Amino acid sequence: MNMNRKAQKGFTLIELMIVVAIIGVLAAVAIPAYQNYVKKAAYTEVISAANPVKLAIAECFQVKNDLAQCDSFEELGASAPAATSALDSVAVSASGILMTPKAYRGIATTDTCTLAPTAGNGALTWAYSGACVTQGYVKN
Repeated sequence: MNMNRKAQKGFTLIELMIVVAIIGVLAAVAIPAYQNYVKKAAYTEVISAANPVKLAIAECFQVKNDLAQCDSFEELGASAPAATSALDSVAVSASGILMTPKAYRGIATTDTCTLAPTAGNGALTWAYSGACVTQGYVKN
C-alpha cells in the first residue's frame, strides 16, 4: 500500500470567496469614512479663511470694547479674504463671521458656518454654528 498523494496547490473556491467577502465588508466601511475625511479636510480651507477676520475683530474689540463697532470690514480696517477652491465668501455682521463654501470635494454650498463672538470680562469667546457643526466639519 504505497499511495502517493500530491500536495494541494492553490486555494479552494470557498477560501477565495471568503477573502472577497472580507474585502467587500472592509471597503463598505472604509469608503464612507474616507469620503467624510476628504470633506473635513477640504472644509479646513473654509475655516482657516476666518482666522484673519477673527483676529481683526479681537483687535477691534480690545480698542473699542464694543462688538457693535466691529461688525463690518470697514470698521475692522480689513478686507474680505479672497475666494479659494473651497471658499466662496466671508462676511462680517453683528452675528459674527459667516463663511460660505463652494461646492467642492463633497461640500455643498449650503454648508455655511457662522463663527460668533461673545464678549465677557473684557475677552471674546467664539462659538461655531450652522451646517459646519451639524455636518461634523468642526466641533464646538
